[in-house]
Amino acid sequence: MRKLMLLSVAGMLILTSCVSKKEFMALETKQKDTQDLLNSATVKLNSCLSDNAASMARVEIMKDQLSDLRKTNQDLIDTKGNLTTLTQKGADNLEKSLESLKERDLKITRLQDALTKKDSVTLAIVSSLKKAVGISDPDIEINVEKGVVFISIADKLLFQSGSYNVTTRAKEVLAKVAKVINSKPDFEAMVESHTDNVPYSKGVLVDNWDLSVKRATSVVRVLEELQVNPQQLIAAGRSSYVPLVENDTASNKAKNRRTRIIVLPKIDQFYKMVEEEMKALSQGN
Repeated sequence: MRKLMLLSVAGMLILTSCVSKKEFMALETKQKDTQDLLNSATVKLNSCLSDNAASMARVEIMKDQLSDLRKTNQDLIDTKGNLTTLTQKGADNLEKSLESLKERDLKITRLQDALTKKDSVTLAIVSSLKKAVGISDPDIEINVEKGVVFISIADKLLFQSGSYNVTTRAKEVLAKVAKVINSKPDFEAMVESHTDNVPYSKGVLVDNWDLSVKRATSVVRVLEELQVNPQQLIAAGRSSYVPLVENDTASNKAKNRRTRIIVLPKIDQFYKMVEEEMKALSQGN
C-alpha cells in the first residue's frame, strides 16, 4: 500500500513538471488580461445601474406629486364647481409635463446607451489588438485613455535612425493592426508621429516637423497597402513638442521618438448624433 502511494505522488510530480514555465507565464498573462477586462466592465455596469436608479427615483417622485395634485384638484372640484374646468386643465397640463419628462429621460438613456456601446467596442478593440499584436514586446504598448485606444510603437521598431522608411519588422506588426482596423469600418485610425528635440535637416526635409509628418504618412501608406480604407486614416506629425519625458538623456530621447496609432470612433458621426439628441431635448420634443 505504501509503495502504491509513493508511485502516485511520483506520477503527480511528473505530470506537474510537464507544464513549462513559458506555458504557465502565458496562462498567467491571459488571466491578468481577462481580469482587467472584467474589472473595467464591472465599473461600467455599476455606473449604468446607478444612473438608471437615479432616473427611476425621479419618475417615482413625479408620480407622487401628480397623485397629490390630482387629489387637491378633486377637492377643489367638489367645493367650487365653477373652477372645475380650470383645475382639470391644470391636471392635464401636469400630466403632459410628466410625459415630457419621461421622453427626456428616454433620450438621455439613448445617449448613455450610445456611450456604453462605444466603450464596449473600445474594450473589444483592445482585446483584439492584444491578441493580434501580442503584449510581450516592450516596444509596443496598447492602452485606453478617456475611451480612446492608443497603440504606441517605439521609433527603433518602425524606422532606422534618421529615416522615414518603415522597416520589415514593423510591417509585420502593422499588418496585424490593419486587420483589427479593417474589422471596425466605423472607426478611424490616426497615425501620430513624435521626434526628440535634436535638430534634423536632411535632403528635402527641413526640420523635425517635416520628419514627423513624413514618418506618419509612411505608416499610413503601409496601412493603405494592407487594404485599410484610406477614408479611415489620418496622418499627423507632432515634431518634438509633446514629449513623454525631458529630452535630457539618450534614453529619454529614445522614449520620445515614437509613433502612436489612435483608434477612435468617427467623431463627426458620433457628435452629430449627440447634437441632434440635445437639440431635441432643448426643444422639449
